[in-house]
Amino acid sequence: MRLLSILYLGFWLVLCAFVVPASAQSPRVRIEGKNFIAPDGRVLHIKGISLGNWLMPEGYMFKFEVAKAPNQIYEAFDRLLGPEKAAAFWTQYRDTFIAQDDIRFIAGAGFNTVRIPLHWNLFMAPDGTIKGEGWPLLDRVLGWVKDAGLYAIVDLHAAPGGQTGINHDDGPGYPLMFYVPRDRDLTVKLWRAIAERYRGNPAILGYDLLNEPIAPYHDIDTLNPRLEPFYKRLTETIRAVDPGRIVFLAAGQWSSSFDMFGPPFASNLAYTYHSFWASTKRDSIQRHLNFSARYDVPLFLGETGELTDDWNEAFRELHEAHGIGWSFWTYKNMDSTSTVVSIAKPEGWDQLAVYADGRATIRPSDELIARATRQYLDGVRLRSATVRWSYLASLGLKAEP
Repeated sequence: MRLLSILYLGFWLVLCAFVVPASAQSPRVRIEGKNFIAPDGRVLHIKGISLGNWLMPEGYMFKFEVAKAPNQIYEAFDRLLGPEKAAAFWTQYRDTFIAQDDIRFIAGAGFNTVRIPLHWNLFMAPDGTIKGEGWPLLDRVLGWVKDAGLYAIVDLHAAPGGQTGINHDDGPGYPLMFYVPRDRDLTVKLWRAIAERYRGNPAILGYDLLNEPIAPYHDIDTLNPRLEPFYKRLTETIRAVDPGRIVFLAAGQWSSSFDMFGPPFASNLAYTYHSFWASTKRDSIQRHLNFSARYDVPLFLGETGELTDDWNEAFRELHEAHGIGWSFWTYKNMDSTSTVVSIAKPEGWDQLAVYADGRATIRPSDELIARATRQYLDGVRLRSATVRWSYLASLGLKAEP
């Protein structure tokens, strides 16, 4: 009898070595029903901020009114500085706009997640070769994110060919990716490369596959039915090399409608929408709550903000009351009260912006351009910028230095 007990104990110990709770099998966040579950088994309430204008420039954050798309912004700086100096400007800009002290500050303020918008051409050549200056920058920031105890959501803001049909996808003004097979193939190839590089990385909460796909003024009757099948293809590609990774499926029509989606086609899917300047009452999100309840899936407010502190607080509290995590837009902006960090507008910047937009034919002096861009590059550093503590307070985070 004693021998049988010993054998049974040995068998039980061997079994326990192979059968462990799901929460202990992976150090990564996973999904259960409507919730994100942290590795320790607790519900993760996402409190995020987007690192906008870093690896995906947008004209309005440079105070440009015409040069809004990345390619227009690059062309404007080429005209202002000359190609060689412009290249040096962008190298320094990307090296300093988001630095380790920014990530530490974000963690110290009380955020637990950063959302990182990407432009495809910093990670892939036009011929599809996987290369670009974005890779070491993304490697570095993910290392800082891990060290700070944060999570990252990697967001493809501008896909090959354009997925939205507006300036911030850097396409031709139409969501050609959904029409051109080569652009979709390049997008699949890029996501596979990202998934291979960061396979199993516990700092990555998930992948936001396409930012704000299919603007509402395009042929939505044709394009909407193509969105979910393409998401399925991307998810299968990612999961083939990074099994189980959470993927975020952005709603159509600037991430405002889930109408084109059916039941979840895989596990660990989250559904993300964007909402700016909306009602702070339940009616503004009821359609999203209905979708979540219908399919028992988690929601994520991927972008919001850019209004007042009072509105931020009310809209955040609305979402938290319904268990919906959020990521506000954006961490840094120039001369803005509706952002975490405000960059001082350099002396003479308005003259620079008017010329960059093509709204003036007289080029500012070399001295003014050199001084303004130098001030700007110094001003993007956290130590030189202004923290909007009331903005942080509106998000329920650290309210004072």
